[in-house]
Amino acid sequence: MRNEMNMEKTEQRLISVIVPVYNIIDYLPRCVESICRQTYSDLEIILVDDGSNDGTERLVDELAGKDERIRVFHKENGGSSSARNLGISEARGSWLGFVDSDDFIDSRMYERLMECVDKYGVRMAQTSRDEIDENGRRLPDVCKPPEAAYICESERFLRELLLHRGDSSFCTKLTDRRLFEGRCFPEGVLNEDFHLLVNMLEEAGGIAVIPQQCYHVFYRVGSNTRKKTKDEFSRVFIDIVNNADMVEELVKEKYPALKKEAVRFGLYQRLDYMLHIPVSRMSDEDEFYRSVKKYLRRHSADTTGNPYLTAKNKLYLILLTIAPKTVRRLHRLKMRR
Repeated sequence: MRNEMNMEKTEQRLISVIVPVYNIIDYLPRCVESICRQTYSDLEIILVDDGSNDGTERLVDELAGKDERIRVFHKENGGSSSARNLGISEARGSWLGFVDSDDFIDSRMYERLMECVDKYGVRMAQTSRDEIDENGRRLPDVCKPPEAAYICESERFLRELLLHRGDSSFCTKLTDRRLFEGRCFPEGVLNEDFHLLVNMLEEAGGIAVIPQQCYHVFYRVGSNTRKKTKDEFSRVFIDIVNNADMVEELVKEKYPALKKEAVRFGLYQRLDYMLHIPVSRMSDEDEFYRSVKKYLRRHSADTTGNPYLTAKNKLYLILLTIAPKTVRRLHRLKMRR
């Protein structure tokens, strides 16, 4: 009887770490080694080869031969979300972690996150992170680590995201698998973590956050969120606007106290879009660009009155609402200096 109870406990504590892999032969060994070195040993590592053709498709099988905890799945190319979703469907663990194949993690990350789960009784725990460039230099923190571990309730966590102070990445989190029931990463888009997380927050009930920066983001030019099309415009700037509309509707329904923060988020994401779209694409024939302009005009009063926008944000938004092409040309000249 005791052995059966121990087996059940072990299964409930298994962590499945899912790594989507695509043409990353130079950096994958470091990533996988950092997961294999975890002090929390009750884990499996799922490498999902998303149609690689640079030798990575063979490398994942070689890595699996070196550690019995590694399981490999090969699929046709469908994007990171598609690979993650396959990994979730094949995972055996009751807890899920995600690591991007060019990033790496500290050896105690999952031990610390599981300790946090036990201490606070939460369904999701988050480590802090840092960012490192291709020359090994530490970049400024995107998300400021807290001074001590704490539980961030769902509404507060969403507020931090809307004010661009929170971390929406699933890579920094350990998540109860049950939260993924009936949910998956949206495929064919970027900024997918934000989309899934904000729709998961209410059920999660809150996230425990630890100050240790155990997750290391490798800022690699050419990674998914930085890829550009031939006209030098990443689709992420469209996807962040779509997510802003989604979360604004979510706030209306479930978090009405965050209305001003949600409007601020919608304006800020459109500011980001307007500062990156090529001037050549700023035409009313472009339906999406036209919709952004309409939103800015419709929310002109919110632009000037929103307490969460900086004076610089407000000035740019006002000018981009009045004369978008002229402002973009001047902005481009300023950035070249």
